[in-house]
Amino acid sequence: MLKLALGFFDQFLTPYYLGIPLIMIAMTFPWILLPSPSNRWLSNRTIMLQGQSVGQFTRQIFISVNQGGHKWALMLTSLMVFLLLINMLGLLPYTFTPTTQLSLNMGLAVPFWLATVIIGLRNQPTAALAHLLPESTPPLLVPVLIVIETISLFIRPLALGVRLTANLTAGPLTHSTYCNRNCGPSFTTTTVAILTMSVLLLLTMLEIAVAAIQAYVFVLLLSLYLQENIYGPPSTRMSYS
Repeated sequence: MLKLALGFFDQFLTPYYLGIPLIMIAMTFPWILLPSPSNRWLSNRTIMLQGQSVGQFTRQIFISVNQGGHKWALMLTSLMVFLLLINMLGLLPYTFTPTTQLSLNMGLAVPFWLATVIIGLRNQPTAALAHLLPESTPPLLVPVLIVIETISLFIRPLALGVRLTANLTAGPLTHSTYCNRNCGPSFTTTTVAILTMSVLLLLTMLEIAVAAIQAYVFVLLLSLYLQENIYGPPSTRMSYS
């Protein structure tokens, strides 16, 4: 049983070839698949669809961010496209998903979160520190709430990294467990085989949805941290063009 459990997690180990870790190739390859924009007046359908999709995602992410935070749009949108591509390509057979590694996810979460906190303390230290103490707090609860809010602040990057890792790891584990238990005896009858293949198809569709949603949620939470720590409440007049 222990060997079987360890075998399930072997798919999340970083593959090596001639002693070279292939995680760098897995992280670089998605950018090669993106079509390059052309200088023509009319772009082809692929580039138009790519631009419209990225623009729609950007509007949804920055809908709650003040106009001063739109300077982060290029960086966060690029991060979302990067996560989306490596999550999707990791679902293909004989591939590796870098975002199943907690070290990579923490390496993405900590710098972005720390940037929002440091810039918030530099630009508006009073407003940034005010988040550690809710308004109208009884004096007796002030020390306790400050400790709780401080812990909540420092646990955010850990929550970002663990959420992305756990969701992308749970799908393949569920898929592998179901296949190992049911795919062997499932083809004894036609009805059971069709039912098993239908369940596997639904699990695959669920993994695709999770891969896309987790990339969006990761960047969305970063934009909310950005709004909270740096630019205050969003203005009533904002431009997303």
